[in-house]
Amino acid sequence: MTESAAMCQYLATRHSPGLLDVPVSDAAYGAYLNWLHMGEATLTFPQTLVLRYRHFETVERRQPQVAEDYSRWFLARLRAVDTALQTQDFLCAGRFTAADVSVGYALLLAEHLGLQPQFTDAVGRYAQRLQQRPAYQRAAAAAPGGAGSGRADHRGTRCAAGGVTFAWFTPCTASVDKFVHPPREKP
Repeated sequence: MTESAAMCQYLATRHSPGLLDVPVSDAAYGAYLNWLHMGEATLTFPQTLVLRYRHFETVERRQPQVAEDYSRWFLARLRAVDTALQTQDFLCAGRFTAADVSVGYALLLAEHLGLQPQFTDAVGRYAQRLQQRPAYQRAAAAAPGGAGSGRADHRGTRCAAGGVTFAWFTPCTASVDKFVHPPREKP
């Protein structure tokens, strides 16, 4: 698999049914899918352009106006998240789901890009709630470039696409943990 939202959906459906996914029979299923894919397709995409044109390009190829325009585009799309969080703690189904993993990653990237000061109060509190989850804390401390390594930066926040992101936010269930971090073969 190569698509981050698909990884989250696969792991939630296959290894955490009823916990991180929302069943098709649930009235919140459509909202779940929308938020799950919005995190990557709508919220992360504009930030990749900010990252490229503000940080990754050589100095002579940087495009400050492109970075600024896509920062504003991201923040405009974030209004939908703010609206949802006005009446609930999580995005759908009245609980933490893989959709929160997807949107949470977009917020984490925004934090690393310096966009967090522009979050609304509701979005800022939501991002804090996600980062205070025990599984997030454990994974952040253990991840390359994470809090436990002493070298956190925007390049170290996401290894193996959605896999580490998923581990950062999920409860530590054995099946998910084994899938995300398969045991090493003995020599």
